[in-house]
Amino acid sequence: MISKDYVKGIIQEDRKTFFNDLEISKIDKFPSQNNINLIADFTEYSPLHNGHFHCMKEAKHQVNDSIFVAIVPGLFERSGRGLPYILHRKYRGEIAISVGADIVVEGPPMGIMGSGQYSLCLAKMFKSLNTDFIPRGYKKINGFDEIMNRISTGHAIAPKPYKIVDMDTGEIVLKGKLEEDNYVIVSLSKSLNKVGFDFKDKFIFVERITGVSGTLIREAIASGNFDNVKDMMPKETIEVLKREIADGKCPLHNMRFDDEIINNANNLSFSDLSKLNFFNENYAQKFIDLRGKKAFDSIDDVKKAISRGFSTHFQNRVLSILETNIEKNDVSKYIDQYPSVIRVIDYKNKDVLDKFREKIGKNIVFL
Repeated sequence: MISKDYVKGIIQEDRKTFFNDLEISKIDKFPSQNNINLIADFTEYSPLHNGHFHCMKEAKHQVNDSIFVAIVPGLFERSGRGLPYILHRKYRGEIAISVGADIVVEGPPMGIMGSGQYSLCLAKMFKSLNTDFIPRGYKKINGFDEIMNRISTGHAIAPKPYKIVDMDTGEIVLKGKLEEDNYVIVSLSKSLNKVGFDFKDKFIFVERITGVSGTLIREAIASGNFDNVKDMMPKETIEVLKREIADGKCPLHNMRFDDEIINNANNLSFSDLSKLNFFNENYAQKFIDLRGKKAFDSIDDVKKAISRGFSTHFQNRVLSILETNIEKNDVSKYIDQYPSVIRVIDYKNKDVLDKFREKIGKNIVFL
């Protein structure tokens, strides 16, 4: 059984790291000191399943003499959906190394940002790593081959309401919306273009495999019964999951720092609420008005006060902001100088680490 104090400790420790990073001067892109190819893949690994493993193996197969760097999102342990991860990033990184990654570095704090904000952070991370190749899994749909072809030639593709647009030509290349994996690809191309990173011929597109269900995996982890999903994950993932469940550190995905959320919803002033990321004056006033009638007594009470907003994940992101108490100005400053450090979560061996240092420069720290 996971202790509430364990979750509280993660949030409080990561707040210290977040604000310490704000005080570090912005790092520049270092010139590479070797010719080794660096493959950088951003994946949440919550948990690492056969789809992730397939993408890693395919990328490594296509690029010989390379370092595979897994960018695993870090601070506050909250996903792009605003939900807690299954495992702490330290253990997600451990699994990645055990199945073939060479280096695991900490990615941005996704749960306290909007999708455009963390996409921009990721683009800046790819640039800072002197990345040579970026593998991305995609779902095959009509019209997406044309989008991938354009991205491969260096065109930035932008997701717009009900259409996908080539930013270089202004053409509409696809009408409608994209599903998550495909949406991430086009959004990332837009962000890479914004930070001035030449991504021509850098993407390795890997078609998603079938037979893997994240929902079934999460249900199995919650119950501790892996029989129905053991073929969906590498054995290394299952071993770490079972170990951390036994140690009372998994699963984290339903755990929040409830007391802090309720306390902040009830006690932050109008001014302080207005400054939080995702909040504005109208939204802050709504909280003030509701708690004036009846104090928030539970997470469910707080959820009822949160509008869905423009995203189905908005409610959980707002909970994460109330949980961490991060202001929008601090998020903007964080993004502006991101990454202030390259934080290594795990690595294969010293030889790989030395090659990684030479590739990106010396400014790295360890989790």
